[in-house]
Amino acid sequence: MSYKTIQDTIHGSVKLSGPFLQLLECPEVQRLHGIKQLGLTKLIFPGANHTRLEHSIGAYWVAEKMADSLELSEEEKRTVMAAALLHDIGHAPFSHTLESILTDETDMDHMDLTQEFIIGKRFIQERNVPQIPDILENHDISPQRVAELIKEKAHHLKLTDFNVHEGQKHFNEERYLYQIIHGPMDVDQLDYLLRDSHYTGAVHGVVDIERLLQTVEIHNGELVISKGGVPAVEGMLVARGLMFSSVYLHKTARIAELMLGKAVSRLDEDLTDIYRMTDWELLSFLKEKGGFQEEIVERLKYRRLYKRCFSLDIEEMEEAEGIDIDSIGDLDEIRGLEKRIAAQKPVSEEKVLVDVPHKELKLSEPRLSRTDIKVLDKDRLYSLDKYSPLARALKRRPTQSWGLMVSCPRELREELGHAARDLILG
Repeated sequence: MSYKTIQDTIHGSVKLSGPFLQLLECPEVQRLHGIKQLGLTKLIFPGANHTRLEHSIGAYWVAEKMADSLELSEEEKRTVMAAALLHDIGHAPFSHTLESILTDETDMDHMDLTQEFIIGKRFIQERNVPQIPDILENHDISPQRVAELIKEKAHHLKLTDFNVHEGQKHFNEERYLYQIIHGPMDVDQLDYLLRDSHYTGAVHGVVDIERLLQTVEIHNGELVISKGGVPAVEGMLVARGLMFSSVYLHKTARIAELMLGKAVSRLDEDLTDIYRMTDWELLSFLKEKGGFQEEIVERLKYRRLYKRCFSLDIEEMEEAEGIDIDSIGDLDEIRGLEKRIAAQKPVSEEKVLVDVPHKELKLSEPRLSRTDIKVLDKDRLYSLDKYSPLARALKRRPTQSWGLMVSCPRELREELGHAARDLILG
């Protein structure tokens, strides 16, 4: 059997053969070469130029090791390895940067798109070679089963549109397979924490992956950790919390992402095909539009970013009379607030960015506050929350230092900062 060995920066030699080698060559997977794993975070951490493809290969490697540790059947092993390799193919350019905008526009997130790629409802390009579902089927891997591992509640995925063999067991009857791909200690997190820590230079993401793989078990159809693995799980949760607060939610990175997001959201055209683009294709597309879109591309190119002019922490938001706390995380409400702030001076609403990250985080990283890991101790199961005081503390720890942030061009910082304060605080 032909195979390819990829020398991965984090895991060393990663071998792909059979269906996985064929999947690697698919345009849907190869497009990930052109998508930065951390979006525009490279503007703050210059080493963060790694791609979604690197992470996908890393998740595939971790899935293989976890499957071996759990002694999964060959069918289960190949299914979770395929899901790990394909789990990010629905990402738009710049990864999570545009997630909330595209979800609002199309009512689909990157996991919905990934599922459609896997079952053959959507393609990057039409071609007379085997597509993803063909490759999986030809190697006795069910595309439906792989797709079911991508997202727990697949309300957009119409599996009846794909030929499912009669009598086939529903894959979510055994939760551990889904949890390997998307759970509180899944292969996705194990790879991205190590990889992002390495490339950013932030030491917070160090995870004892070997110990986790040695102590993970299956109990009553659920993925659990044995008592001996608790310190490794605690370390992973600490790493996750610190990486979010210091890297993923770095305020300057957020501002850059919001700038790009606003440029995309103000396009007067259908955004449903943006998933076909790479990072550089999107920037070229925006630059060709001229006007505000071209200005934002130039600002990002030369790092002339907007600056924070006003912010509130989560507790202070309760005192804000000029905003509706319950709905302010919705994109329409945010755009409305930007318009109201701009009108105070007046300046163009393009010059004002409002960031309320808590609702967006629920969309892009729903696992962030999850510590619902089960600990197996002498044949009894305990919740990690009850077993570990550290886990309880981490669950309460805020991941960002602000509940609301307003930013604008440097030259408007003082006047728009006063306008935002007067409007929001009443």
